[in-house]
Amino acid sequence: MKKLALHWKILLGMFLGVLVGILMTNFDWGMKFVQDWIKPFGKIFINSLKLIAIPLILAALIKGVSDLKDISKLSKMGGRTIGLYVTTTVIAVSIGLLVVNIVKPGNSITETTRTQMVANYSQNAIKYKETAKKQKESGPLQALEDLVPQNIFEAATSNRNMLQVIFFAIFFGVGLILIPEEKGEVVKKFFDGFNEVILKMVDLIMLAAPYGVFALLAALVVESPSLDLFKALGWYAITVLIGLSIMVFMYILLVNIFTKINPTSFFKAMSPAQLLAFSTSSSAATLPVTMERVTEHIGVEEEVASFVLPIGATINMDGTSLYQAVAAVFIAQAFGMDLTFGTQLGIIATATLASIGSAAVPGAGMVMLVGVLGYAGIPEAGLALIFAVDRPLDMCRTVVNVTGDAAVSILVAKSIGKLGKPKVKNWDDQYDTVK
Repeated sequence: MKKLALHWKILLGMFLGVLVGILMTNFDWGMKFVQDWIKPFGKIFINSLKLIAIPLILAALIKGVSDLKDISKLSKMGGRTIGLYVTTTVIAVSIGLLVVNIVKPGNSITETTRTQMVANYSQNAIKYKETAKKQKESGPLQALEDLVPQNIFEAATSNRNMLQVIFFAIFFGVGLILIPEEKGEVVKKFFDGFNEVILKMVDLIMLAAPYGVFALLAALVVESPSLDLFKALGWYAITVLIGLSIMVFMYILLVNIFTKINPTSFFKAMSPAQLLAFSTSSSAATLPVTMERVTEHIGVEEEVASFVLPIGATINMDGTSLYQAVAAVFIAQAFGMDLTFGTQLGIIATATLASIGSAAVPGAGMVMLVGVLGYAGIPEAGLALIFAVDRPLDMCRTVVNVTGDAAVSILVAKSIGKLGKPKVKNWDDQYDTVK
């Protein structure tokens, strides 16, 4: 396997994982065997990526901000980054609503299937409703209040506090810019070195990626609900995938128009990160690899990538927002509800705001979806309808989230003259020269 490129190794691991998972479903002891002896290696791989997520954000953002050496540059980059992220999120939700209203997947759900899934997943629905209820009871400025941590060490103990860690890192980087350069030199060198160590840890962890995704996919197959449920929700899944595909096409189009990087080149550079995002369903876990691919294989300068990508992993959830729009209308259709145009416009706003600050971990989209359903007056019990296919779709929408982060980092870098040639020597001849 040494001669294979990383993305081929990951694909092979995914294929073998699915194959082993299908094989094990034919034995009574198969699920238990996979859960006890294979799945733990997938969890170890995920944990190793999550292990370095917070240190990576701290080191990369502090280094990125301090490298700017000018507050005006930070303001310029920050404004363009947030503007692009919000714009792409609104577009994603709009695409989701357009596709779901054309396909109308809710018409394929029968009463028998709906009753069966509600019974099977009612406990999960209750759990997500309780979490969303706590969020709903908070004040309108609670998100702003939660942005500032009381204790950075406490905030850094959980990957769900990404925004708080980002706030501290940017604040620290700004402070480092404002003090005399000679006084901050030692601190800056420390974080420069710290960042290099974390990136080397990423390289070491990625050596285990094919084996990690093998374990994750094998466990996913043996733990999946029955095929009848997947067939019943086939049109819903297809609708989400159509919307996600359109969103990816939009990213490629934007990158090609503004940077002249062709689609084949973009996919070849980003495929390891996309495949990892598919396997882990976590933008946060994929962040180290996304940063490495964007800087080393596309040519985005490190100061841009280390600022744009950590923020994107937290607030840019285009795939998740698109899925929320489709899921909300799908559930409404399944219950025979007719949503007005005004209500669907409100879903755009609600889903866009809900995506900001959402935890970049598997399952976060479900909590966000409860808020969207509540706004539109859609029965929250309808969550049970989509649990059966949520996991595989979560994998797909995470790919879109990560692809969107990469695309925005490229566009921001190009707009401020920070997009150069890639550092990797074996750069494919198909890549266009970036001027």
